[in-house]
Amino acid sequence: MELDPAVEAQLQLSTFKGKFDVTEFVGSVSEKLIAQSKADAGPFDPIPFIKTFEAAVDKLIAVRKEVQAKTEQMEKSVRVSEREYSKKMADLNRGFESVGNSFSGMESRMNEVSSTAIRIGEQLETVHIERQRAQAAYDIIDYYNQFLKGDTSRLDTLRKEGRQGRRQVAVLLRRLNTVAKEVDLPTADKTRENIEKYCEKFEKEMLNLFDRCYRKGDPKMMHHCAQTLLEFNGGSSCIQVYVNQHDFFINNVRESKGVEDSLLWNVISNPDTIAPKNEAGLTELFAEIRATVDTEAQIVKAVFPNPPVVMQVFLQRVFAQSIQQHMEQLLHRAATMSELSYLRVLQLAHIQTSTLVEDLKVYELPASGSRMPFEAGELNKTLGGTANTLPAASATLTTMLETAMEELFVPYLEGQRYLERESQSLGVLYTGLLANFTRYHRAKAPKAKSSIFDRVVNQLSTAAATTSSGGVQTTSAQAANAILRFGGLNAEKNPVDEEPVREEDGQLSVDVAEKMLKWHAEAIGRCVELSAPNDVSKNTFALLRVLAEAISTAYIEEAIETTQARLEASDPRAEPLLQVLAILRTVDLICHLWQQYVNTALIPLASSSVTIRREMLVFNNQTVSRLEGGVNQVMHRLTDAIVAWLSSQLSKQKRNDFKPKNDDLSFARVNTEPCVACCDMLEKVRDTAKTNLSGKNLEVFLTEVGISFHSLLLEHLRKFPVSATGGLMLATDIRMYQDTVSNFGIASLTERFEFIRQLGQVFLLSPEILKSYITENYLGRIEPSLLKPYLAQRSDWGQFEKGFNDSDMPVDGTTSETKSRFGRLSVMMKELEGLKLEGLRLSEGISVGIPTLPSSFAGTFSMSSRPFAS
Repeated sequence: MELDPAVEAQLQLSTFKGKFDVTEFVGSVSEKLIAQSKADAGPFDPIPFIKTFEAAVDKLIAVRKEVQAKTEQMEKSVRVSEREYSKKMADLNRGFESVGNSFSGMESRMNEVSSTAIRIGEQLETVHIERQRAQAAYDIIDYYNQFLKGDTSRLDTLRKEGRQGRRQVAVLLRRLNTVAKEVDLPTADKTRENIEKYCEKFEKEMLNLFDRCYRKGDPKMMHHCAQTLLEFNGGSSCIQVYVNQHDFFINNVRESKGVEDSLLWNVISNPDTIAPKNEAGLTELFAEIRATVDTEAQIVKAVFPNPPVVMQVFLQRVFAQSIQQHMEQLLHRAATMSELSYLRVLQLAHIQTSTLVEDLKVYELPASGSRMPFEAGELNKTLGGTANTLPAASATLTTMLETAMEELFVPYLEGQRYLERESQSLGVLYTGLLANFTRYHRAKAPKAKSSIFDRVVNQLSTAAATTSSGGVQTTSAQAANAILRFGGLNAEKNPVDEEPVREEDGQLSVDVAEKMLKWHAEAIGRCVELSAPNDVSKNTFALLRVLAEAISTAYIEEAIETTQARLEASDPRAEPLLQVLAILRTVDLICHLWQQYVNTALIPLASSSVTIRREMLVFNNQTVSRLEGGVNQVMHRLTDAIVAWLSSQLSKQKRNDFKPKNDDLSFARVNTEPCVACCDMLEKVRDTAKTNLSGKNLEVFLTEVGISFHSLLLEHLRKFPVSATGGLMLATDIRMYQDTVSNFGIASLTERFEFIRQLGQVFLLSPEILKSYITENYLGRIEPSLLKPYLAQRSDWGQFEKGFNDSDMPVDGTTSETKSRFGRLSVMMKELEGLKLEGLRLSEGISVGIPTLPSSFAGTFSMSSRPFAS
């Protein structure tokens, strides 16, 4: 069957090349047959499809056979080509191996020749060097002989040949000078003298030429002169001429402008003003130095063959002359004003100089590549002499600047000089600030036995007043006056001339403490700025001692001692000095402020030294502990004064206050006078304590007062007879006591005065129910025998005393066990208290880190326990 041309075209080999899709192929072969089948109305006839696909399969088989035949033919061709390629590659490999072997042999022969050439070159170089040495030695001997004869015409001719000639003359003269010093002949001295004279002449000529070129502004000739002098003698004379004649040092011979800076000098002695950070004259000088160095760096690089050395010499002169002179003027002026002025000027000078040094470090110049001719060093080796080495920067510009700054401040910071001045300055400031305060407290303090210090001061005062027969002070008197002035003790001051002390002068003030800490913080800032890093912790500790001596010993302890003396000297019959609590509150606030400052600002500065840090903490804790002891004593004495006053009021109770005769008159008054007076005082104590104390301290203080008053009442109720009507009055007094103490807001005191109330009821109850009443509540814990002294005060006690005995009272096992534990009423009250009273502590809660500042005494100190009366 013949295929349709369209189908025939689909069965060609080109159809199967590239991307081939079976579905599309079958569709394209049967596309026309499908169309015919659809056009035929009869049933589907598969025969045309079968015939077409059979013919197509036959055609495809033929195509496959054709492809297989071509494939086999191509595989045969590929195998033949591979055999030929392998053969050719083997021939090429053999050829390359042969060429490589040839090159290896050639390389070996070339290495042998090179080694021989190198040896020959080294030998030639050695010969050349020896020849140069010999020629140089010959020339030196020849010139030496000419100097021996006094003939310098040859050198003069060479010197006039221009730049190269002058450089050769410089090298020859340096060598001749070296040889002349080593030759030992009869005529050597004369020859040496001639050479030295000629060297001086040549050096002066070159320096004059350099100076003329410097004035003309000819950098090329300046460079030639500098290079020539460098090869002649190291160039130091040239550098000195350049530096000495520089306009900066000539024009800056002037008075310091800083001494006329009225704004600075008007405020610098005032410790309450901010320390100045700059000074006008110094700022102007440093600005000029920066501008000059910026310009000179360019000139030095262009003129001198060794610019780092020249720049260092120039800057050393700047520090040693200009900066040092200005600083000395400033410090001299400041020292005549006050120690604080001196220290502030020293600090601002250090700060500004440090900034200048950092700015100048950027002018680190590279070393020049120019060097002496080769023969210079070699000739000296040949002749056995010592060569004049070229000056070189032994250290970098950074190191030189740091060294210059350190040397600039050494006279003021060396050893303990700075620390002594800083400590003395703080001492003077604190002494002046606390002068009236100290005078007040010394005037109020009781006269005590004179100490060794007082006796020494008196002897010095006596010596200072000694005069010679001519009315002039003797040497010993002058020395005594100097010691007294240095120690802040003026022997010539007349007490009559002093102003009278005022009450406000002796009051503690947080503002004063803040001012002291502010001054100390400024001193610490100077300490960190001016002290060496390794000395910061040690100096900080020393300044901490100064602060502690002032704020603790001279300020807080002075006030505490005066307060304690006032309490001791106060009349027990007068009302206690409750304003003492306000003083203690101020003490607490100052201590917290002080400790906050110590822990925040000072302790971290000692972190570099574990030993000093530990010593600082120990010292600080000991100082605070000393204050704790003083506050404890004041609180105890205040409590004693309050208790003594309450006791004196209770002692005013009349014998028959609770056994009245005229009932109408008695009932006209609600409470007895001692009761009213005691309650008024307790309310004052409560109000004052709550104003000045809080938290645990308030609770401990009021508990102490309440317990002591409770003990007084227990003793007080045993002293007065009570009638049936008087029992009502007593109950009214007890109720007032209880209400007053309940306002303290302390549970333990509420329990104690509830016991007092129950005890007061024994004077009201009838004898029939009294036995059962004393076995209940708090009274049930007490041995009846301990209650009998109170029961005996009943006016009807004699009527039922015989029938009142322990055997008639019901006693169970629990009651027996409880009674066996209490032998006295006071012991029972201690059991009811359930409190452990602690001592006053100012430092509790203070840690090495930053503490939380409490709003009051609570958590900072507590009151020590006191035995209460039985």
